Amino acid sequence: MDYSQFKFLGLPVLAWIPLLPLLGAAINLTLGRRFSKSTVHTIAIAAIAGACGLSMWLVFGELWRLFKAGAGGTGIEQTVYTWIEVGQLKIEMSFHLDTLSAVMIMIITFVGTLIHIYSTGYMAKDPRYAAFFGYLNLFTGAMLILVLGSSLPVMFIGWEGVGLCSYLLIGFWYEREDYATAGRKAFVVNRIGDFCFLLGMFLLFWATKTLDFGQLKSASVGSAYVQPFWGGERLAAAAGIFLFIGACGKSAQLPLFVWLPDAMAGPTPVSALIHAATMVTAGVYMVCRLSFLYSASTTALIVVATVGLLTALAAAFMAFAQTDLKKVLAYSTVSQLGFMFVAAGTGNWTAAIFHLGTHAFFKACLFLGAGSVMHGMEHGGSTTPGDIMKMGGLRKHMPITHATFAVSCLAIAGIAPFAGFFSKDEILGGAWSIVGHAAPPGWPSWYGYVLWGGLLIAALGTAFYMWRLYFLVFHGQERSEEAKHAHESPMSMTMPLVVLAFLATVAGFIGLPHLSDTHLPSFTHALASWLEPSVVSTWYNPGADGTLAIQQIHGHVSDGTTFLLMGVAFGIGLLGIVLAWMMYGASGKGPSKTVEDLVDGPLQGVYQASKAKLWFDEIYDATIVKPFRIVARGLYEIVDRFIIDTIAVNGSAMVVGVLGRVSRWFQNGQVQRYLAGVVVGAACVFFVSDCHSKPTFTYEIVGDRLHLVAKPGAGLIGATSKLRWDIDGDGTADVDPNTGAVYSTPDLFVLYGDTRTQVTLFIDDAVTRKTITVTRTIEAAAAPEPAEPTAMKEEK
Repeated sequence: MDYSQFKFLGLPVLAWIPLLPLLGAAINLTLGRRFSKSTVHTIAIAAIAGACGLSMWLVFGELWRLFKAGAGGTGIEQTVYTWIEVGQLKIEMSFHLDTLSAVMIMIITFVGTLIHIYSTGYMAKDPRYAAFFGYLNLFTGAMLILVLGSSLPVMFIGWEGVGLCSYLLIGFWYEREDYATAGRKAFVVNRIGDFCFLLGMFLLFWATKTLDFGQLKSASVGSAYVQPFWGGERLAAAAGIFLFIGACGKSAQLPLFVWLPDAMAGPTPVSALIHAATMVTAGVYMVCRLSFLYSASTTALIVVATVGLLTALAAAFMAFAQTDLKKVLAYSTVSQLGFMFVAAGTGNWTAAIFHLGTHAFFKACLFLGAGSVMHGMEHGGSTTPGDIMKMGGLRKHMPITHATFAVSCLAIAGIAPFAGFFSKDEILGGAWSIVGHAAPPGWPSWYGYVLWGGLLIAALGTAFYMWRLYFLVFHGQERSEEAKHAHESPMSMTMPLVVLAFLATVAGFIGLPHLSDTHLPSFTHALASWLEPSVVSTWYNPGADGTLAIQQIHGHVSDGTTFLLMGVAFGIGLLGIVLAWMMYGASGKGPSKTVEDLVDGPLQGVYQASKAKLWFDEIYDATIVKPFRIVARGLYEIVDRFIIDTIAVNGSAMVVGVLGRVSRWFQNGQVQRYLAGVVVGAACVFFVSDCHSKPTFTYEIVGDRLHLVAKPGAGLIGATSKLRWDIDGDGTADVDPNTGAVYSTPDLFVLYGDTRTQVTLFIDDAVTRKTITVTRTIEAAAAPEPAEPTAMKEEK
């Protein structure tokens, strides 16, 4: 079907999904200070809610019809205009809605609407109310461009847009230096990843001459992915790894994760929107969107899976000793993103998107719940509302926040029947199922066990640190006066918590495991069926003869193995909760004596490593930041201040100033000075010209005569000099025997027999009253050569 006429107010309908929040941002950022707060948030909420309503209408209307007809992967594509057209490069500003992007826009707009509503209560007293909602709308619009873009360049517009908005929102309270620094840190770290994203994009264009997702996915272009590129690897490996490094920046994976914990400096709604449901999942979405590329390189996929596993383990370890409420959740986000990348790295695209969705619900609920807790603590008079060591017993004062937080903790810990259990089980089961003959081409057959075991450890850590957080915040007795006076947040903040907690409870039932002997309702596999048209299900592995070796991405395990794996995952979650209860909940007073003994005893080093976040920031500061500052300082002092400022700018100004002052002294209207200047200048010209020629003479033997030619020098001195010749070598000037006059002509012929071995020329300077003597030895067989002055004496 041709969707070119599917428009509203002259623009394609798809363009209105990101355009509505962008319009809301434009209004609030330009005119918001003149509006009342109710007008500001009404505009912002209406913009994102409108985008949500339009998304639902398209997804459950036209896209659902295409899905039923078997064209869900083709979806709806609309072009706004031709953006760039240079040579072979033609980029359309176009948007594409298929079953994969549909999941993302539903999550972004729905969760975004709830967060906007929550923000009306949380930010009610902030003086920059309009700017905050403008930034929220701007961020949502950029994220929608990212997921709806039909090509890598259009995706990159949104990619950079969410990076800019994260800087603006993280450093929103820039009056505090540490908050402003956190915003800059997020911006710089993301630029590193974005540079590699560009390299991967350029590499793909070089190989395929297109960047459109639909054209890149076609079989005619896909053959370029498997061409040898470097080190025996396929081009898909290099392009995929470069793009994944870009994902490491946006989705906070090792080694570019360090910005996300510091990003908790931003307002809590920002943490929920950016770091739970949207921006940090952009990298996961990008890998799944390019599943056709990654299926052609299992080398790139093993890099994705390995980095995801290491990130999940490292972030879980770092969360153990944190005492700031939002930082625990930040490291939890990093760890859960690692789970998603392991799923994507094993080709389990559906599990990656499944966990992305459930994580959006329970993590947004957790972040907003943290904001509610901090809001209540501030009402109780706390100046450090995020310090969990000063909380405790809040379940009595904040019942709604407590209930929703507990539900989300159960979900993230992987406890059935909450959503996190099913999505996390899908990832663990997918890792187990690739063992043996089902392993991706080129992978060790046992690597699935490594991924499964590592994720189990990370899942145990997740359950432990999340329930440690729960027990320290809500359980037992209040450990401070501020906690005793805390109160529940207003309905504008608690209502979104209830909705998100409900979704964190039921959303898992759209992704139940596939069982051979048990027939479940079709809706229990709805997500897998929905995403199937938009992602690949086989490895792209052509043989030497060009034929494709068809191999399914995932193997199948028996129902018994499936139930066993689910039981192990459930048991790991329970074990983490029990350990947290024993160490932090049983006493009702916070950390138990056992914890104190372990921290001060055998686990002191481990505790310090967790508390210091494995010293990543210190290592980066010592190896990258400080050397860079030294180089920058040196360039500033030498190149900028000395060469450019002092020599080039100030130096030239000084020279011009001196010449101006000198010229003003001469050019003052007095004719006498002008004449004096002319005389002095002329004298200088003559003097300089004199210096260019040294006095000498040449000789030539012609028959029986000696021809002497004097060269007294050029200029004034040479022209006024008097010459005398000594041809017999007695040291005095000789005379012509015929006339009795001294030999004084510059051009002289004498009998060769009258001369001796040496001839001397005396040059009498009338100006300086000095005599220059030039003596040369006469050799009959030698060619004449110029001579240097040998002596100078005053004339007497």
